[in-house]
Amino acid sequence: MITADRAVFRDALPEGGRLIGLDLGTKTIGTALCDAGWSFASPALLIRRTKFAKDKAQLIDLIAAQNVRGIVLGLPINLDGSEGARSQSTRSFARNVQDLAPVLLWDERWSTVAVERFMIEQDMSRAKRAERIDNLAAAHILQAAIDALVAI
Repeated sequence: MITADRAVFRDALPEGGRLIGLDLGTKTIGTALCDAGWSFASPALLIRRTKFAKDKAQLIDLIAAQNVRGIVLGLPINLDGSEGARSQSTRSFARNVQDLAPVLLWDERWSTVAVERFMIEQDMSRAKRAERIDNLAAAHILQAAIDALVAI
């Protein structure tokens, strides 16, 4: 199941459970995990993208090891609300991983900007920011989603 409707996603997980947040980049996939009670999200494994089969295998291992029940996937929507090539690629990725767990597509318009500002405020070097941005963006996306899910 793939949805952008948080109520539909929540109904698909009546007992809750851990969620994984994903921020798809062209070279990496940032991941984040939340607790089963949907209180807090934290960065997890950074997956260096190679072939899809290998990327999916790493996701399968992480999902199994962490007993993940649902996937929150950042959907890159343009500022005017339209969708471009990156959104299409993300939707394709969602179709290819929906067999692992229900997928919630989450608007990620400002996630990278918010995380970048945070890292600059923390006085992180460019190299460190580049290394951590995708995982922190995944945590930001996941936190926004779980905050919205518990507010229903």
